Amino acid sequence: MSEVHHGRGYVYSIQYHLVWCVKYRDNILHGDIDTYVKKLLNQIALDNDSQIIKMESDKDHIHLLIECKPQHYIPNIMKAFKGVSARFLLKEYPELKKRLWGGHLWNPSYFVATVSENTDEQIRHYIQHQKKK
Repeated sequence: MSEVHHGRGYVYSIQYHLVWCVKYRDNILHGDIDTYVKKLLNQIALDNDSQIIKMESDKDHIHLLIECKPQHYIPNIMKAFKGVSARFLLKEYPELKKRLWGGHLWNPSYFVATVSENTDEQIRHYIQHQKKK
């Protein structure tokens, strides 16, 4: 169950399930690259005053369960997650530019769903089990 937070004059509990894919669904999210992108995403969340509750990847896509404040605007959150992570990943692993011609790491689209207390545990379980055995 998600926590209830208090702001100035409001009480909230907001969670989103976010999913996005690598450009061309290329299988690059494994080993050091997978570890590095997860580290980056956690830092990006902290820098943007949000929290990643659950995160997993499976070679060509990423799932996040995040918690944020009512002031957050999802397109801005996604721009931060995708834009900043792409910039740092392509700098750290320049060979990715050759695999993903055009210099774009992420597919431009994404999925977002709000999470309620009724779906919270289902989504946590789903994200946790994203890696194929």
